[in-house]
Amino acid sequence: MDLQLAGLRALVTGGTKGIGRAIVEGLLAEGVDVAFCARTDSDVKSTVEALADAGPRVLGETLNVADGPALTSWVGRVAEEFGGLDIVVCNVSAIAIGHDEATWQTNYDVDLMHTVRVVNAALPHLERSDSGNIVVVSSVSAREIDFASAAYGATKAALVHYTQGLAYEFAPKGIRANCVSPGNTSFPGGVWDQLSQNDPAFYETALALNPSGRMGKPEEMAYAVTMLASPRASFISGTNVVVDGALTRGVQH
Repeated sequence: MDLQLAGLRALVTGGTKGIGRAIVEGLLAEGVDVAFCARTDSDVKSTVEALADAGPRVLGETLNVADGPALTSWVGRVAEEFGGLDIVVCNVSAIAIGHDEATWQTNYDVDLMHTVRVVNAALPHLERSDSGNIVVVSSVSAREIDFASAAYGATKAALVHYTQGLAYEFAPKGIRANCVSPGNTSFPGGVWDQLSQNDPAFYETALALNPSGRMGKPEEMAYAVTMLASPRASFISGTNVVVDGALTRGVQH
């Protein structure tokens, strides 16, 4: 099926590893021009080099998304370079888990406010697009109390609420907004990969909770993002797509 994404222009935060990298690759494979950012310069450069021959344009920038002015400036430069924006994917997460005030602040600055700032900077460009689209990556921790409750879970829940509000507010302007909530996702160097080596008992406990018997893969999460970004999903807005292999048991009414 042609997802009708070819020729569109996308911006992705956190595009060098895991789910973010898979999102970048998935969009490029559909013919989308993609700009991404990440904190580590060497990772940004190696990712651009690896994907340079993917077909569409790919731009990478080294950036700390907690730096509001730098983030806003980057969105503007990408829109200027691409001649506009059609798709914005807010993917970066600090993955900060804990109850202390510093952890709350980190989640607020990185997960929540980076999303708000990207959206605010991108909205004028999305309004001029015929396919204006916002996809926010949340987490299953937003919809149930798990080991990542408190700062992380509450912030991810706020993202779902914020995104649904965007969908309602900007539907008259033709802009869609949706969330994707990944379940436990493993990839080399990722959190679950590290836990499997450093805390195998906890890893096995987490693995046993999923009736599918395995962790998710980055490309499985990225597929949901790509699908929601597609013009074929033109009447899907304000939803939260949970991609967790039936891990969570809460019912979305």
